[in-house]
Amino acid sequence: MIIGSTKEQKPEKRISITPETSKSFKNLGLSVCLEQGYGENLGYSDNAYKENGVEILDNSNAVMTKSNLICKVRLPNTSDLELLKSDSNLIISEFTDEKKILKKNINIFSLNFLPRITRAQSMDVLSSQANLAGYRAVIESIYEYEKAVPMMMTAAGTVPAAKILVIGAGVAGLQAIATAKRIGAIVSATDVRLTAKEQVESLGGKFLTVEGSENLETKGGYAKEASQEFKKKQAEMLTTAASKSDIIICTALIPGKKAPRIITENMIKNMKPGSVIFDLAVSQGGNSAYSEIDKTVSIDGIKIIGLSNIMNKLPLTASNLYAKNIFSFVRNLYSREKKTFVINMKDEIIKNTLIKE
Repeated sequence: MIIGSTKEQKPEKRISITPETSKSFKNLGLSVCLEQGYGENLGYSDNAYKENGVEILDNSNAVMTKSNLICKVRLPNTSDLELLKSDSNLIISEFTDEKKILKKNINIFSLNFLPRITRAQSMDVLSSQANLAGYRAVIESIYEYEKAVPMMMTAAGTVPAAKILVIGAGVAGLQAIATAKRIGAIVSATDVRLTAKEQVESLGGKFLTVEGSENLETKGGYAKEASQEFKKKQAEMLTTAASKSDIIICTALIPGKKAPRIITENMIKNMKPGSVIFDLAVSQGGNSAYSEIDKTVSIDGIKIIGLSNIMNKLPLTASNLYAKNIFSFVRNLYSREKKTFVINMKDEIIKNTLIKE
């Protein structure tokens, strides 16, 4: 069986197979082929792959037509998909475009649909990438903030610590809290899941909640949509919190739905000039008013930043983690005894991630 990968379409900088995981695939009994110059943008030469037995092909078409399984970050365009042979397999990080499903028999697996079970943790692309996103969001926000973050006592006077508010305490939010605390900020956070309180406080953050609120958490551990009454009480609480904050990191998402609008125009109006809002949810509609994809919007001296792919800010680390997620998934899919990829629909991981027409 041959596993392959091709360069991603710009602006995506991540890759799916690193020299390290190419060696792991070979040890698993798989052959690996890659497009010429596949990892050059991250500093991985073709020779680094060849040393691990990888075959380097002249172009992407050759890889697509030769491989039994293709690993990608993004769903390939229609012309590339047409090159895949019947009964081949495709693994991507996130599936969003149903129009690109082909009529011929191709198994498309999307890792964003992985079940939240222990066995799937090593494949969990959402967690591995969100962790980095939360970290980088704080770094980017501090750069735009243009002031010192930790408290500093000098002969010329005391510089107060910056106050950072994190909206959503999932994987990205918790990493944002941890990063902000390490840098010396005063951190508070809010989440509709009451179970997040202990996690926030364990990282040194203050948990903000609506009085008498219910736990809005699904069986899968994700947040679910709040009631209108809850949203009204939350808005009152956040208006006060936002007015005291120097930086707000927005990370709240609801799987399969548009991101909830949490930071309103009125909240932004009451914030201090020079404050920064970083909206990690911008690609799904955004948590903040005024946020726009891949733009920094300035409203009365307040910057609202939206990046559609913050992973491009640290593509090497993101690729290393994503490639390991891919390898773990392939290892579960591949049968060494039968020397083929087995679509076992009794396996919860395969059943949940397989895209069906």
